[in-house]
Amino acid sequence: MVERFDQRMDFPPVDHALDNGLLAVGGDLSIPRLITAYRRGIFPWFGPGDPILWWSPDPRLVLLPSWLHVPRSLRRVLNQERFAFSLDRDFAAVIHGCAGARRGDGTWLVPEMISAYLALHQAGYAHSLEIWQQGRLAGGIYGVALGNCFFGESMFTRIPDASKAGLVKLVGWLAGQGFELIDCQVTTEHLLRFGAREIRRGEFLERLEHALRAPDRIGRWEFQA
Repeated sequence: MVERFDQRMDFPPVDHALDNGLLAVGGDLSIPRLITAYRRGIFPWFGPGDPILWWSPDPRLVLLPSWLHVPRSLRRVLNQERFAFSLDRDFAAVIHGCAGARRGDGTWLVPEMISAYLALHQAGYAHSLEIWQQGRLAGGIYGVALGNCFFGESMFTRIPDASKAGLVKLVGWLAGQGFELIDCQVTTEHLLRFGAREIRRGEFLERLEHALRAPDRIGRWEFQA
C-alpha cells in the first residue's frame, strides 16, 4: 500500500514500495526533503495535476564510471572536437531544455519540479553540463551530487550526438573527481548502450551508502584548464 504523508512526516522504508517502485505520495519539494530522499535512494517523479509521487524502483539502473562504453562512431565525433563543454554555466537553460524535450509525454519536469531543482542548484547540490556548438547550446545534462554519487536526472539534445558526447564527457570528469556511482534511476535502451546495468535495489542501496561516506561537493563546478 502506498503511504501518503505530509510535510512533517518521514519517508517509509523503501521495501514498502509497490512493484512499479512507487513508494509514497505527498510531502513537499523543499531542499531538505529532496536531499533526504536522494540519500535514501528515493526520487520524485510526477506529471501535471498529480500529487508529488516518490519512487524507489527495483531493479535500479546504475552506471559505474568503469563500465562506460563509448561506441566507435561516437569516439570519432569526440576526436573531431565538434562540441565544447562547460559545467554549471547555465543550469536554468539546461533544465528548461530538458523540460521542452519531455513535454510531449507530459510526465516530467512540471513547473514545481523546475523550481525545486533551480533551488537545489542555487544551494550547490544540483549541477549541469552544457554542450555547445559554435556558441549555441546544443544539449545538456543535469543531476544531483551527494558524496561520491551523481544522481542523473535528465538530458536533452538539439543536435545529433550532442547529449551522447556530453554524457561521455561528464562520466569522465566524474571519474576524475572520485565519483564511484551514477544513478540512472530507470532503465532505458539508450543508457544500456553506454554500459549502464540493472542491479537489485538492495545492492544499489549498499553502493549508495558507501558513496555517501564521502563529503558532499557543494558549490559551483567547473572544468580545470
